[in-house]
Amino acid sequence: MNLTWVGLLVMLIIAGICGAIGRAIGGGTRGGILVSIAVGFVGALLGSYIAQAMHLPELLTFTVDGHPFPVVWSIIGASLFVAVIHLILGLGRRRAYAW
Repeated sequence: MNLTWVGLLVMLIIAGICGAIGRAIGGGTRGGILVSIAVGFVGALLGSYIAQAMHLPELLTFTVDGHPFPVVWSIIGASLFVAVIHLILGLGRRRAYAW
């Protein structure tokens, strides 16, 4: 994978935006931009895998230095990833306090 520095920066920005949107849809997680970038890349992998398995088309893809980045599938995959993490770790549960 040959990316220029500018291409890498653009790819990180796209992944960060997709990850932030996916985190907001999936229930949010703690962390900042680095977590959003990681969730965006994981979402791109997961979303692309789901799309290929279900024979669905790429809806919106940005090409950076000849490498495609599936934006819609990244957002969908990121939101699914965050939702599963919340389900496994129980981050979405509210504690019941007996007053």
